[in-house]
Amino acid sequence: MVTETIQPTEFKLMRTYIEKNCGILLGEEKAYLIETRLAGLLAETGCADFGAFYRLASSETGTVLRDKIVDAMTTNETLWFRDGHPFQILKELLLPEFAAQLLSGQRFRIRIWSAASSTGQEPYSIAITIQEYCREHPGLRPDQFEIIASDISPSALFLARAARYDASALGRGMPDELRSRYFKPDGQVWVLDDAVKKMVTLRKFNLQDSLDPLGRFDIVFCRYVTIYFSDAFKRQIFEGIARLTSKGGYFFTSAVENLQNAPDLFEPRSHGSGTYYRSRLD
Repeated sequence: MVTETIQPTEFKLMRTYIEKNCGILLGEEKAYLIETRLAGLLAETGCADFGAFYRLASSETGTVLRDKIVDAMTTNETLWFRDGHPFQILKELLLPEFAAQLLSGQRFRIRIWSAASSTGQEPYSIAITIQEYCREHPGLRPDQFEIIASDISPSALFLARAARYDASALGRGMPDELRSRYFKPDGQVWVLDDAVKKMVTLRKFNLQDSLDPLGRFDIVFCRYVTIYFSDAFKRQIFEGIARLTSKGGYFFTSAVENLQNAPDLFEPRSHGSGTYYRSRLD
């Protein structure tokens, strides 16, 4: 008989497994999340209880089951131009600064990282913002900007690569004017223009891994993700981002993710209703 109610000892085992594999730290009151989000996998694998499921997952030699667990446990809540002000700051402050460097020959490329990019709304919002800026400033080209978008979830990346969104998804933050300019209808979905898609390189990446191989970035977006992590892991990520964005790089996080435990890493700045950060590292 299958038991879908997780026992205290099983919860501790699964909580450790989840934190180890995707960084998410579950509080003692979050046992129900494992029950509700992993019940389907419990049935799919034929395990009688979560103890057997843990043993199967922890003894796995590949990543198939782990990827399914990560998919089930990660939150892919997202929308277009989320919060508004990061994209306003990008358009009004950062793009003019970097555009001047590109047009003068001081720089040849600007690199942007969208970490935990989910199903693509954030990196494609960045790309559309750049497209719009280039339309208004002749001589500046979208191919002078490289956007790396990463996520731990294979299914989220699959949807991001397809770049096909239904009316409900597009209705969450996409202005009608931009929808008309950058999307084409295809039956019940809207398909993102190839010129925007090719600006974004999507890759699977676990924030628990070293960030250094990603290279240097001029701008990093890492929003609505560290709220699920332990304080120690947050600090680790912020230190990595500070290294990646050193020498004048910029960092965006969400209003619910403050950097009070990292004042040595970032200088907060304000513009309009939003806050953004500049790396303090040389």
